[in-house]
Amino acid sequence: MNTSTTATTGGVPVIVDAAALAHAAYTTGLSPDLRADVTRRVLDLLGNCLAAADEEPARIAEAVAAEWGGAPAATGFGTGNRLPAPSAALVNGTLAHALDFDDTHLPSVLHPSASVIPAALATAEAHGRTGAQALDAAGLGIELAVRLGMAGYDEKLGNSIFFERGQHATAICGAVGAAMASALLQGLDAAGVAHAAGVAASMGSGLLEANRTGGTVKRVHCGWAAHAGVSAADLARHGLTGPPTVVEGRFGFLEAFCGDAGRAQDVVADFTEEWELPGIFFKPYPCNHFTHAGIDAALQLRGDGLPVGEVVELELGAPTSVLRTIGEPPEEKAHPRSGYHAAFSGPYTVAAALLGGGGLGLSHEDFTDAAAGDADRLALAAKVRCVPDAECDRVFPYQFPAVLTAVLADGTRRTARVSANRGGPGNPLSDEELARKFRINAARRTSAPDTITDLVHELSHAVSVTRVTAAMASCG
Repeated sequence: MNTSTTATTGGVPVIVDAAALAHAAYTTGLSPDLRADVTRRVLDLLGNCLAAADEEPARIAEAVAAEWGGAPAATGFGTGNRLPAPSAALVNGTLAHALDFDDTHLPSVLHPSASVIPAALATAEAHGRTGAQALDAAGLGIELAVRLGMAGYDEKLGNSIFFERGQHATAICGAVGAAMASALLQGLDAAGVAHAAGVAASMGSGLLEANRTGGTVKRVHCGWAAHAGVSAADLARHGLTGPPTVVEGRFGFLEAFCGDAGRAQDVVADFTEEWELPGIFFKPYPCNHFTHAGIDAALQLRGDGLPVGEVVELELGAPTSVLRTIGEPPEEKAHPRSGYHAAFSGPYTVAAALLGGGGLGLSHEDFTDAAAGDADRLALAAKVRCVPDAECDRVFPYQFPAVLTAVLADGTRRTARVSANRGGPGNPLSDEELARKFRINAARRTSAPDTITDLVHELSHAVSVTRVTAAMASCG
C-alpha cells in the first residue's frame, strides 16, 4: 500500500509543487506556441458547444442553472443567459462533452479541454481577465488534468486504472485541472492555487456504466467537473483549504482512485517544462475515440473500392480493454438503441463509415436516432465481430489502433490496419480540417462562424474574453 505523504523529490507535496510551478508559469506567460495550441482547442471546443446546443442534456443543464439563479457574471453558450461563473461552467462544460467530439489525451485516455476551458472562460469573463490570461490558465489546467490521469496509468496493465475501475478520469481529473485554471484567473497565489486543487480533489466524480448500458448522465460529467473546479476556486478564495498531500497521501487522490499503483511523481516531473498539451488528439468524428481507428480503417477500405454489397463478414480487431466500451454487450453494440449509443459502437461506426458518412468521414447526421435505426447500417453492423488484437494491445494506449478485415462472398479477404488514427501527433488534422470541423459544428447554430473564428484567433491579444463570449451568446 502507498503510504507516502510527500513528493518523490525534495519533500514538497505534489500539489504544492505543481501549484508553485503553475503560478510561476502563469505569471510569466506561456510561450506563443503553447498559446497557439490552446487557441486551437478553444475554437474546437466552441464548435462542439454550438453543435450540442439542442441536445437534451444541454437543455437540462441550462434549466437547472436558470433555476439556481444568482448574480449574472458569465455567459451560458446554449441560450446566451448570464449566469454565475460556476453555473456557466456547468452549462458550457456539458455542451462541450455532450456529443463526444472533444479532444483526447493519451495514455491517460481522458478529455481535458471540455472541463478546463469552460471553467477558464467563465472565470476570465467573471473576473475581467485578458484573453492571454485565459489561454495560459487553461493550458496549465489541462496539463495538470492529463498528468493526474497519467499518474493513474498502469504500464503492466496497459490501461488506465481509472478506466479499469469504471471511473471517468475525464471528470475526476478534469475537476482538479479546472480548479487550477480558475484559481489562477481569480488571482490566487501559489498556496491558494494548491488549496483550490486540493478542494476540487474531493469533488471530482464520474462513473462509466452509461457507456455500456445507457443513460445520459455521462454527457454532463465535464459540465459538473467545470462547475466543481470554479466552485473549488471560489471556496479557496474565501479561505477554504485542502490537504497539502491530497495527491499522494494515504487517503489522497491516487490511493482512493487507483490504489497503490498510482505514480505521484508523474504529476510534477518536468511540469511546465515538458508539455503533454501539444500532443493531445483532436477528434475528426463525433463519437467515442475508441471507435475512431475502426472508422479510419473502414474509410480506407471504402476508398480502396471495397464492394460493400458483397461483404459477408467483418472482423474488427481492437485493444482488449477497448472492447468493453465499443464491443460489449455485443447485442447492444450491433443494434444501438439511439444515436448517442451508436457513438459508442464499434459495429455501427464501421458500418456507417463503409456505407459513407458526412463531414470528415462521419458527422452529426450519422448519429441521429434515425441514422442509428437505418436498416442498411444495422444489417452491415450485424456482420461485425469485435475481437482483441495483439498488435493493437501493444500500441494502445499511446495510439488508438484497429484492424478491420472484410470477407467477401467469394472468400476474398480485404484488410486495413490503422496504428495511428487521425487527429493525433502521428496523423494530425490539418488547420483546414480543423477549420472545416468548426464550420460544420457551428453551422448547426449560426450562419456566421467566421466571426467567432476570427475572435478566437485574436484572443492572445484581447483585453478580455467578452467579445468571444458575446459572439457565442448571439448564437443562443
